[in-house]
Amino acid sequence: MACEQAEPVAWKQGISMQTVFSIAVDALAYGMVLFVISIGLSVTMGLMRVVNLAHGAFAMIGGYIASYVARDLGLGYAAAVIAAVVITIIVAIPIERFLYRRIYGAPELTQVLMTIGITFCVIGIANYVMGPTLKTIPLAGALQGSADLGFRTIPVHRLFVILCGLAVALALWFAIDRTSFGVKLRASVDDAAMAAALGVRTEIIYAVSFAVAVGLAAFGGVVGAELLPVEPYYALRYMVTFLVVVSVGGAGSIPGALIACLLLGAIDTTGRYLMPEFGEFFFYLAVIAIICVFPRGLAGRAK
Repeated sequence: MACEQAEPVAWKQGISMQTVFSIAVDALAYGMVLFVISIGLSVTMGLMRVVNLAHGAFAMIGGYIASYVARDLGLGYAAAVIAAVVITIIVAIPIERFLYRRIYGAPELTQVLMTIGITFCVIGIANYVMGPTLKTIPLAGALQGSADLGFRTIPVHRLFVILCGLAVALALWFAIDRTSFGVKLRASVDDAAMAAALGVRTEIIYAVSFAVAVGLAAFGGVVGAELLPVEPYYALRYMVTFLVVVSVGGAGSIPGALIACLLLGAIDTTGRYLMPEFGEFFFYLAVIAIICVFPRGLAGRAK
């Protein structure tokens, strides 16, 4: 679940500053990958009130598309990212139109059963079409190697992931809190009937919000493939992780999701560096502690 490339550290013998810096960079990059993928789920759960367990499936679709475009077609990393986001959204549009619209406002159990069914269908189709093997996404030359910061060097791809996370956070905050679309989205969530009576096309608002969430999942699945490898059961393997981020951060809260991702990413990465034999113990221990203190998450919205 955490950074797959983390190297165990003999912490009892002391930790060098280089190791501390490496842990910090990997933790920040991992947290940002979680944020880019999970924030779409936070939007659908917190603002649209949909428990979407198929969210990870769209990240997996994006990863598979990017791998095919970059490796098999040889079109490069940038083309792979664009194709992954666009094609995943195109695939998701009819799914939203004919399946998700049937469960808007439905009981949560209905939403869970529908979306987890979609997850298994996507996994089956992806394995049949792409094969049951791990898929790599070749990085662009500019994203390989390390960047010299003066006092330390940092892998360029890690820096790229961190900057992507920050850009997504700022863009979403602006879109939801500072634009007319954000106002219409919040109005549709608070009272869909009243919003419709005032001329808001709620079905379009929901469709666009869903498309954005799916696009972010696909984008995160591609840029984060070095940390969360694209493999046959990606959607199931990371399903709980994405749900945990939303629960800890608070559904519908962008700052909460960002804080949760950075905090949990730091805890998980540090634990895997220093005490890898404990696996995910510290990650879930932190989750339990936070949820006990903040039942609605760090910045959850009141229902």
